This record gives sequence, C-alpha cells and structure tokens, in this order.
Amino acid sequence: MKILFIHQNFPGQFLHLAPALAARGHHVLALTDEKNQRASPVKVVRYKAPADLKLPPMLGRTFSEMADRGWLTARACRALRDQHHYTPDVIFGHSGWGETLFLREIWPETKLLVYAELLYRTRGHDVGFDPEISPGSDEGRVTTIARSAHLIQGLVQADAGLSPTEYQANSFPPELRQKLQVIHDGINTEKVRPDPQAKFRLPDGRELRAGDEVLTYVSRSLEPYRGFHRFMRTLPEVMRARPEAQVLLVGGDGVSYGGLPKDAPGWKEKLLAELDGQLDLSRIHFLGRVPYLQYLALLQVSRVHCYLTYPFVLSWSLTEAMSAGCYIVGSDTEPVRELIRDGENGRLVPFFDQPALEAALIRGLAGDPEAERLKIAARKTILQGYDLHRHSLPALIDWVESFAP
Repeated sequence: MKILFIHQNFPGQFLHLAPALAARGHHVLALTDEKNQRASPVKVVRYKAPADLKLPPMLGRTFSEMADRGWLTARACRALRDQHHYTPDVIFGHSGWGETLFLREIWPETKLLVYAELLYRTRGHDVGFDPEISPGSDEGRVTTIARSAHLIQGLVQADAGLSPTEYQANSFPPELRQKLQVIHDGINTEKVRPDPQAKFRLPDGRELRAGDEVLTYVSRSLEPYRGFHRFMRTLPEVMRARPEAQVLLVGGDGVSYGGLPKDAPGWKEKLLAELDGQLDLSRIHFLGRVPYLQYLALLQVSRVHCYLTYPFVLSWSLTEAMSAGCYIVGSDTEPVRELIRDGENGRLVPFFDQPALEAALIRGLAGDPEAERLKIAARKTILQGYDLHRHSLPALIDWVESFAP
C-alpha cells in the first residue's frame, strides 16, 4: 500500500507510525514544508513554504493562511501525480495547518485521513478560561469561530480522523465526532521509565540524584496556557516551607499558544518582576529547552512534577512524566482528568486555587506517605492504555491499514 504522510513539521505525531508502516512493507512517503529540516525516519519531499504575508487581523485571516498552505500542498501533490505518476492509496495528514484541504481534487479516489488534534470552542475550553490573561469577550468568541473553519472543513473532507484523547475528540460536534477514532500517539515505556540511579547535572555543575528534593515543571514554552504563572506564584511559599528544594523548569521563553504579555518581553520576565525579592534564585533553574535524554533524566530525579494546563490539548510531557514514575501534582482540568485520578495515581488541584497547589507541592516534597503507591499507579496507567509498542502503535497500524483498497 502507498501511504503519504503530510505534516508541515514532519514527523510530528507520526514519528513512530510512519517507520513502522514502512517496516511492514508499505511504500511510505512524507510531504513537509521546505523550511522543516528535521531528521525523518522515511523518505521526504518538500513543498514551497508559504510567503510571510503581513495580513491585517481580519476574521478571515486564519482561513486565508491555511488555505494558502493547503494550495501549496495540493500543488506539490499535483506534481507528484503528474510528473512522477504517484498516487497514494492512503493520505494521513495533520489538519491543523490546512494542508489536507484540497487533496480530494488531486486524488479523488484516495482515502484521506486527518489527525484532528482539537476544535477550538467558544466556551468550556481555553477561551475565557483564565480571566486574568484573556477575559471572555464577544470579539474573542467570534475570532475563535473564525479560526475553526479550516479544522471543520478538513474533517468534512476526510474519510476519517484520529484524536489522541477522548477530550480532544469530543471537542468536535457530534456530526463530526462520529468520524473520529481515539488512539494516543503512544509512549515508549522501555525508554521512559523510572531509574533509581538517575543523575541530572545543573548548568553550574551541581549534580542532582533520584531521591533528592527536586520540583520539576516542563512546558514547550513558559506561558499561561500551561499554568506557568500559577506555578511561579506558588514558589515563594513552597521554597520557604522546603528550604532544600531545587526547582527545575524546562521550556522556551516564547509562546506556543496564546500571546506575549503586553508589559514584558516574555512571561518569565513578567513573573520574575512580579515576584522580585520573594524568590531564592539560587535554587530556581531555568533550563530552556534541553536534549531529550537530559529531559528524561530530569523526570527521573524529580520528587514532584507539576503539570498545569488550560482545558486544551494534552502535552506529551504529562504522559512521559507518568511513564517515568513521577509523583504528579496536576490541575483539575481536562484532559488531565482523563489520565490522573486524584488520590489514585496522582494529585489534582483546582487550577486557580493557589493555596491548594502550594499545599500539594509542599506535601509531595516533604514526602507524601502515599507517594510510592501513586507513582507506581501513574506508570501502570501508561502501561495499560498508552504504551507505544503494546497498545498505541499496533492500534494505529491496524487503523491505517483498515483503509487499504
């Protein structure tokens, strides 16, 4: 079977699936943005990157940008069809950037699958969730509807779609939800596992070991969507109560979701200014983005791992922290509740309850007598439902292969 993967940042969510299908004898090809130079596990061709247009902030701007990318993708596919006589049996593309919008017109008979990560909603999700950062407004809700157009159209065009969690699949309306299968991307539990011998070296040369009093926080970017501001505001009290604790933060200084603050270059600078004089900065380590093996070591030495999020897409960092056997303190929000059950495999606290979050972090750092049971249960959750080789990858392969002609 000929399978074409499409993702502007390939391999993305297809990191394990694409090479696994190739290993099973399928002819696998990937199409990606010419600016994407990430290493690929399969053969890649590239389409012309969209021009960086300075468009006004009109309601149709998002759809215009996504449609432009979709047309560039379609043109690249047309070249594959006309110049190389290539016709895939199955296309599997991420719908988030519009790349799949026009592929029906290039290959009408090809089965089209989309990775449907999330449909933006005006209520009950991220929009208006955090009044401090983005209070709900008519303008914000209207903009959200406009930003959803290409996501809806992408799934309408598709034969079927895939979402990684029930929460994310349920963000789509019932008439589209019926097209979606829920299969998580999967966690390599053989690689991401507890290690009582783990060590993590700080930039200043100090070495932390499993069992040390280490509080960790991980996000692609240090920003409110992942509760960075809520976490930082707990640190004065947490560090006063636990004078030996070391705090390790992984994440870039930009934004992945939402926007930058209006009164500071970034959220780290804003929170450090707000908390000026209240923090022992010798025990707080902003590590930026770190290599993967270093990141795993950080999880393995963590005594308490804090994961906070708006109701939004699930971070791989939570499932990896659970697989590494971390003691999790998480926000009582979706989709965290889909994985963490308070008192069973972690601790959940309300996103906006600062005293509760402080107490939970202090309790974990001090040595929660239930910690070992919770950590074992967290890893068991991943082993039983999110394990890459035992669960996710076989299910993903079966799903894609079910569309063979």
